[in-house]
Amino acid sequence: MGRRAVSFLLVSSLLALASFAQSPASRVVDLTASDGIHLKATYFPAAKSGPGVLLLHQCNRQRKVWDDLATRMAAAGIHVLTLDLRGFGESGGTPNDKLTPQEAQTEGQKWPSDIDIAFHYLQSQPGVKRDVMGVGGASCGVNNAIQTARRHPKEIKSMVLLSGTTNLAGRQFIRKAGKLPLLVGFADDDEFKPTIDAIQWIFSLSSDPGKQIVHYATGGHGADMFRVHPELRSKITDWYVTTLIKTPGSAPPSKTAWSVPPTVQILNLIDEPGGAAQAGQKLAEARKHDPKAALFSEDIVNLLGYEHMQAGDIKGGIEILKLNAQAFPNSPNVYDSLSDAYLADGQKDLARQNAKKTLELLAADTTYPEDQRKAIRDNAQQKLKQLGDQ
Repeated sequence: MGRRAVSFLLVSSLLALASFAQSPASRVVDLTASDGIHLKATYFPAAKSGPGVLLLHQCNRQRKVWDDLATRMAAAGIHVLTLDLRGFGESGGTPNDKLTPQEAQTEGQKWPSDIDIAFHYLQSQPGVKRDVMGVGGASCGVNNAIQTARRHPKEIKSMVLLSGTTNLAGRQFIRKAGKLPLLVGFADDDEFKPTIDAIQWIFSLSSDPGKQIVHYATGGHGADMFRVHPELRSKITDWYVTTLIKTPGSAPPSKTAWSVPPTVQILNLIDEPGGAAQAGQKLAEARKHDPKAALFSEDIVNLLGYEHMQAGDIKGGIEILKLNAQAFPNSPNVYDSLSDAYLADGQKDLARQNAKKTLELLAADTTYPEDQRKAIRDNAQQKLKQLGDQ
């Protein structure tokens, strides 16, 4: 090899090393929640001024699922922060898998404050354009991401959502958000089947012309899809580069044709005022041709009923849960939920009737795991005791 060739290779190698040395390294961050709980995060700084993105993990994983994606995004000019929710990974608090359902719900109510602390930390870092921010989430991180966007609508210009759902307030936000670029992804073999419809429902609610959907036959749940589809990291990075760097808050109109699945259409109908009755008519018509026709997921509709009740629409919640009992008449859980709704509405006789129906069906049921059977039984018995029947 000639001297010129050797010199060229040497200079090239030195330049590459210099470039690598100048790339900021990620660092672990210690944050403190408002109640003193210690939270762990990892900050992936970009080499120059640019937007920031907060990534929120799914509830069967922790923040490190984002490491490879965050590294790629930082190299593309995006500052990234990943956060362990309290009770997950290296953050403080009681481990999530040690909590009762009631305790987990209480802890979950503290997440918005924790997430905002992380969000403001990211905004405060040198070079982060605090008014050009993005958020991403997987599974339970989907709702956390959407709620973060609700709280910070002026700063957040783009979202990525993988395999998850959101609540009534989140759906209303997406419906009204207008031009908010949204990339969603899911796989048909997701272990949590209701999220397949749920994430498509969220996508259908967005009116942004540039929204994109990534649909795989296989890949699993949330960030687990990266193992099967490593190219998804590039898709997400390119998405944020487009919607936060090239054209902040905007994505070119999507060229991919997508039609709303029938299951998603009926969920949207049920969510509307008076929609449960219309869905009941559609179900009755479908069962004239197929007695086992199922137009929607029992779990999702059960959750919808509670969401409407929590939002103050108790009558609407009752109608939704009555629809679920119509669709799944052998399910102890739907009658237990319907009993909760009647009790919340002060209809004690119907609450008692449905609690007793719950216990009758539960005695013959062999499909629920024992811990779920116990939770349903305890809830029904507690209502009957409250109503003076035990």
